[in-house]
Amino acid sequence: MSQECTHNCDSCSANCSSREGGIQKEKLNDQSSVKKVIAVVSGKGGVGKSLVTGLLATLARRMDYKTAILDADVTGPSIPKMFRFSKQAGSDEVCLFPGETATGIKVMSVNLLLENETDPVIWRGPVIAGTVKQFWSDVAWGDNDIMFIDMPPGTGDVPLTVFQSLPVDGIIIVTSPQELVGMVVQKAVNMAKMMNIPVLGIVENMSYVQCPDCGKKIYPYGESRVKEAAALAGTDVTASLPINPKLAAACDKGMIELFEGDWLDDMAKAIFGA
Repeated sequence: MSQECTHNCDSCSANCSSREGGIQKEKLNDQSSVKKVIAVVSGKGGVGKSLVTGLLATLARRMDYKTAILDADVTGPSIPKMFRFSKQAGSDEVCLFPGETATGIKVMSVNLLLENETDPVIWRGPVIAGTVKQFWSDVAWGDNDIMFIDMPPGTGDVPLTVFQSLPVDGIIIVTSPQELVGMVVQKAVNMAKMMNIPVLGIVENMSYVQCPDCGKKIYPYGESRVKEAAALAGTDVTASLPINPKLAAACDKGMIELFEGDWLDDMAKAIFGA
């Protein structure tokens, strides 16, 4: 795939992965261009997938990339709470408009369209999958260097829809240290292989606690196995996130863009080619 690809197959004659398998990719909105699409996935819930999405998007903006987040976790959206929005999502008779964070990250999430953020989304799978496709095709995203897709956990309707219908360039897998998760990670890896999507890296969240006095790292769940998981996934790009109360508090207050930490710097450079 060309580095200049806008993911608009209608105006392109190139033979690339977006046309493989006879599956028609969803057309991007006419007022949009996205050069690279990265999906952040997990085999199970509660491992910090949305946190990693938010951190990587923040790093992308700090590196001066035009950045967007498509929140595909329709029934459990976490992204809006992490960011303070200078502009909320809106619409006109033609399309939807994404919200925009304080640093200029564009975001579309169902929680930016609900009257109350605590209103439940009680929809069946096909409706949720259709909503995710609409977030791609009906939103005027503008010009973006990179888009992160915050995926729901598992290998169900929405991940399948995203992998088949959207031009995903690669995935980041988020896991936690428990041994059980190793098997769950393999499910995500195997799904990516079946869909011919490369695994770009593995992030182990809640990996350790760092003593504030001496700096020693304590591994409450045992020795990290992230490199072992990465080897099985066919990548050598890994990152470990600590259990960090300050980071959790920043997310709760909508101030993730102010985080301080170099945990994902190497992964960000690998993704962005910096």
